[in-house]
Amino acid sequence: MANIENQKFIALDISGKNYLSWVLDVKLHLSAKKLRHTIDEDNAASNEERATALIFLRHHIDDGLKYEYLTVENPLEQWQNLNDRFEHLKAVVLPKVLNDWSQLRFQDFKTVSEYNSTLFKIVS
Repeated sequence: MANIENQKFIALDISGKNYLSWVLDVKLHLSAKKLRHTIDEDNAASNEERATALIFLRHHIDDGLKYEYLTVENPLEQWQNLNDRFEHLKAVVLPKVLNDWSQLRFQDFKTVSEYNSTLFKIVS
Protein backbone atom coordinates (compact mmCIF):
# COMPACT_ATOMS: atom_id res chain seq x y z
CA MET A 1 0.00 0.00 0.00
CA ALA A 2 2.91 2.36 0.67
CA ASN A 3 3.94 1.91 -2.98
CA ILE A 4 0.67 3.47 -4.15
CA GLU A 5 1.07 6.47 -1.87
CA ASN A 6 4.55 7.25 -3.23
CA GLN A 7 3.55 7.31 -6.90
CA LYS A 8 3.44 10.72 -8.54
CA PHE A 9 0.86 9.60 -11.13
CA ILE A 10 -0.93 6.46 -12.30
CA ALA A 11 1.38 3.60 -13.23
CA LEU A 12 1.50 2.33 -16.80
CA ASP A 13 -1.08 -0.43 -17.15
CA ILE A 14 0.08 -3.75 -18.59
CA SER A 15 -2.51 -3.37 -21.36
CA GLY A 16 -1.10 0.05 -22.27
CA LYS A 17 -4.49 1.75 -22.15
CA ASN A 18 -3.00 4.78 -20.38
CA TYR A 19 0.30 4.79 -22.33
CA LEU A 20 -0.14 8.15 -24.06
CA SER A 21 -0.86 10.08 -20.87
CA TRP A 22 1.80 8.08 -19.01
CA VAL A 23 4.48 9.11 -21.54
CA LEU A 24 3.65 12.77 -21.05
CA ASP A 25 3.70 12.42 -17.25
CA VAL A 26 7.05 10.61 -17.28
CA LYS A 27 8.66 13.17 -19.58
CA LEU A 28 7.42 16.04 -17.41
CA HIS A 29 8.58 14.44 -14.17
CA LEU A 30 11.98 13.45 -15.56
CA SER A 31 12.40 17.00 -16.88
CA ALA A 32 11.53 18.41 -13.46
CA LYS A 33 14.11 16.13 -11.85
CA LYS A 34 16.67 17.09 -14.54
CA LEU A 35 16.82 13.47 -15.72
CA ARG A 36 15.07 13.77 -19.09
CA HIS A 37 18.37 13.26 -20.93
CA THR A 38 18.59 9.71 -19.53
CA ILE A 39 15.91 8.55 -21.99
CA ASP A 40 17.38 10.35 -25.01
CA GLU A 41 19.69 8.73 -27.56
CA ASP A 42 23.44 9.32 -27.15
CA ASN A 43 23.18 10.69 -23.63
CA ALA A 44 26.12 11.11 -21.32
CA ALA A 45 24.24 10.42 -18.10
CA SER A 46 26.13 9.30 -15.04
CA ASN A 47 25.48 5.92 -13.45
CA GLU A 48 23.66 7.63 -10.57
CA GLU A 49 21.38 9.52 -12.96
CA ARG A 50 20.63 6.33 -14.90
CA ALA A 51 19.85 4.45 -11.71
CA THR A 52 17.56 7.21 -10.44
CA ALA A 53 15.71 7.40 -13.76
CA LEU A 54 15.35 3.61 -13.95
CA ILE A 55 14.00 3.46 -10.41
CA PHE A 56 11.52 6.18 -11.33
CA LEU A 57 10.41 4.33 -14.48
CA ARG A 58 10.08 1.00 -12.70
CA HIS A 59 8.15 2.64 -9.88
CA HIS A 60 5.55 3.88 -12.37
CA ILE A 61 4.83 0.72 -14.37
CA ASP A 62 2.57 -2.23 -13.65
CA ASP A 63 4.08 -5.12 -11.68
CA GLY A 64 3.66 -7.43 -14.67
CA LEU A 65 5.77 -5.09 -16.80
CA LYS A 66 8.39 -4.87 -14.05
CA TYR A 67 8.82 -8.64 -14.11
CA GLU A 68 8.91 -8.73 -17.89
CA TYR A 69 11.70 -6.15 -18.05
CA LEU A 70 13.49 -7.33 -14.91
CA THR A 71 16.91 -7.60 -16.56
CA VAL A 72 16.90 -4.11 -18.12
CA GLU A 73 19.45 -1.91 -16.37
CA ASN A 74 19.40 1.17 -18.60
CA PRO A 75 16.53 3.70 -18.56
CA LEU A 76 16.99 4.37 -22.29
CA GLU A 77 16.60 0.68 -23.08
CA GLN A 78 13.55 0.46 -20.78
CA TRP A 79 12.02 3.51 -22.47
CA GLN A 80 12.61 2.07 -25.95
CA ASN A 81 11.19 -1.33 -24.97
CA LEU A 82 8.00 0.26 -23.67
CA ASN A 83 7.83 2.51 -26.71
CA ASP A 84 8.18 -0.45 -29.07
CA ARG A 85 5.48 -2.32 -27.19
CA PHE A 86 2.86 0.45 -26.96
CA GLU A 87 3.63 3.06 -29.66
CA HIS A 88 1.18 1.43 -32.06
CA LEU A 89 -1.63 2.69 -29.82
CA LYS A 90 -1.39 6.10 -31.48
CA ALA A 91 -2.42 4.51 -34.76
CA VAL A 92 -5.37 2.85 -33.01
CA VAL A 93 -6.49 5.73 -30.80
CA LEU A 94 -6.24 8.62 -33.26
CA PRO A 95 -8.85 7.40 -35.78
CA LYS A 96 -11.28 6.62 -32.95
CA VAL A 97 -10.81 10.07 -31.41
CA LEU A 98 -11.24 11.79 -34.78
CA ASN A 99 -14.47 9.87 -35.27
CA ASP A 100 -15.68 10.79 -31.77
CA TRP A 101 -14.84 14.43 -32.49
CA SER A 102 -16.81 14.45 -35.74
CA GLN A 103 -19.81 12.81 -34.01
CA LEU A 104 -19.80 15.14 -30.98
CA ARG A 105 -23.05 17.09 -30.75
CA PHE A 106 -24.13 19.34 -27.92
CA GLN A 107 -27.75 18.23 -28.17
CA ASP A 108 -26.79 14.63 -27.29
CA PHE A 109 -26.03 15.61 -23.68
CA LYS A 110 -28.37 16.43 -20.82
CA THR A 111 -26.05 18.93 -19.16
CA VAL A 112 -23.25 21.23 -20.17
CA SER A 113 -20.91 19.51 -17.71
CA GLU A 114 -21.47 16.12 -19.41
CA TYR A 115 -20.69 17.71 -22.77
CA ASN A 116 -17.57 19.42 -21.37
CA SER A 117 -16.39 16.19 -19.80
CA THR A 118 -16.73 14.29 -23.08
CA LEU A 119 -15.13 17.15 -24.99
CA PHE A 120 -12.09 17.29 -22.69
CA LYS A 121 -11.76 13.51 -22.81
CA ILE A 122 -11.61 13.60 -26.61
CA VAL A 123 -9.17 16.49 -26.63
CA SER A 124 -6.83 14.84 -24.14
